Amino acid sequence: MQKKISITINNKKYRVDGDKTILEVCKENRIDIPALCYHSDLDIKANCRMCLVKIEGEIGFKTACSTKVCDKMNITTESKEITRARKINLELIFSQHKEECFDCVWNYNCELLRLAKKYKVKINRFQDRKTKYPVYRFGNVIEFDSSKCIDCRNCVEVCHNQGVDFLEVKERGSLFQVLPSYKKNIDCIYCGQCITHCPAGAFETKDEFENIERPLKRKGKILVAQFAPSIRSSIGEEFGMKEGKIVTGKLVAALRKAGFDKVFDTSVGADFTTVTEAEEVVERIKQDRNLPILTSCCPSWVKYVEQRYPEFIPNLSSARSPQTILGALIKTYWAQENNINPEKIYVVSIMPCTSKKYEIERPQMKIQGMKSVDYVLTTREFARLLMKKKIDFTKLESEKLDAMFDSPSGAGIIYGATGGVMESAFRTAFEKLTGETLQKVDFKEIRGMKDIKEAEVKIGSGVKKIAVVNGLGNAKKLFDDIRAGKRYGYACIEVMACPGGCIGGGGQPIPTDEKIRIKRAESLYSIDRQKKVRKAHENPIVKRIYRNYFSKNQELAREILHTSYSRKPKGSVRKLD
Repeated sequence: MQKKISITINNKKYRVDGDKTILEVCKENRIDIPALCYHSDLDIKANCRMCLVKIEGEIGFKTACSTKVCDKMNITTESKEITRARKINLELIFSQHKEECFDCVWNYNCELLRLAKKYKVKINRFQDRKTKYPVYRFGNVIEFDSSKCIDCRNCVEVCHNQGVDFLEVKERGSLFQVLPSYKKNIDCIYCGQCITHCPAGAFETKDEFENIERPLKRKGKILVAQFAPSIRSSIGEEFGMKEGKIVTGKLVAALRKAGFDKVFDTSVGADFTTVTEAEEVVERIKQDRNLPILTSCCPSWVKYVEQRYPEFIPNLSSARSPQTILGALIKTYWAQENNINPEKIYVVSIMPCTSKKYEIERPQMKIQGMKSVDYVLTTREFARLLMKKKIDFTKLESEKLDAMFDSPSGAGIIYGATGGVMESAFRTAFEKLTGETLQKVDFKEIRGMKDIKEAEVKIGSGVKKIAVVNGLGNAKKLFDDIRAGKRYGYACIEVMACPGGCIGGGGQPIPTDEKIRIKRAESLYSIDRQKKVRKAHENPIVKRIYRNYFSKNQELAREILHTSYSRKPKGSVRKLD
């Protein structure tokens, strides 16, 4: 247990843990200290110099984010001297940041503007030094406006932590500049963690503001919305609600009010992905072929494998992701049941994930020549759409989903959290492998935010070793070890590129940190616990479609449920005018 020490902050005494920094102690005690470059996911860099404090007996200022507390330390966080220093630093930061507040991911929660108001800073006191810095577009997904960059380097660090290293720092005259890598073997995987960790709004998804109403302008189309499992426990944050608040009914109402004709739950698609993947697990284990089987519902992870670990492409599950399976079912089974021409259906996914925009453009995701999903809006983008339409999310009365794809199993819901895909798959795979009823459906060993979670699952007289990887950087560590023969014997491995899984996706509300991700995940598990049906293969709509539709259309069933992968070249990086 960490030893408690006594310190004084602004003439008030506190008993605190001796291993904390001044900033951490102040945050815990609700003492306001500005800290632009600080993020609990990342290393301390002390780049922004906004968290300056004075320590009695020491010369000059100290950065609160990098200074550990010690016994009898006497700290001052507010004074005329401190205010003057912070004000100058903030004015210099603004000189590196081109202001476009109307289309910034932080526009309703901007720390830069809050501090400018607090310290009475003229944000244009110094001329912008980066006005001619370019905007870069990574594929069809992410835009980086380098004229807004404040050189905190959070994006570079998180990209490195993800095992990607696509963002680099280069010297440019008297300044440094963050640039995309042009190395052949280094590519953006569109996870969007640069967006959620940038304090200045220099990153955003393509058309995050300019064209968010585009999917609603499809005249003569039946607009169908589907939303991912994690959205129900995160979107409320955009409207001031508590982290992890479950708002499924309000979300349905908001989608209808925004203009969608039908609203379905992608978690039902997750049930189909689970059954498909579980069947594949059973087949490969019995045949001892292409093991370990790797989950494939995270498009950033799939892209990473296709480019960095091509020898593992055969190990990827061929099961399509929940959004593309449900999109395909909407344009086939649902359209047929309702006598609708599928070409008149326009499917829009509300996703926590920026790389889902990339996924729907993959040719392998088409169904009968049509895109399974026509458009993706992230959680943030849909929130902006509601704000633009002046829809007060908090005051909406809950509404029910439309019939057919409205009732997922608990297994489909937990897809949004790290470990959820593996847990869902083994609830079904266990019964298919053994012919027995699984009594204990909770696989708590693979839940939580640990980097790499391993477990052994007893199936009959045998034991299967599984792993769950939380974040792409940890996948790099694991697969480098597998390549080197240091780790082996896995039957299945789940990888989600973003910390915490989809609940920490690049399209989710910001700010986000581990505490917020844990609350979002706990909400999904609470829904699962309350469900009568907790196994994907027991979902009535899954059973009905397998029995009445797939059994009679096996070639189409394979097209709906399965996909393929291949080695991919480096994606495009463009400078925009």
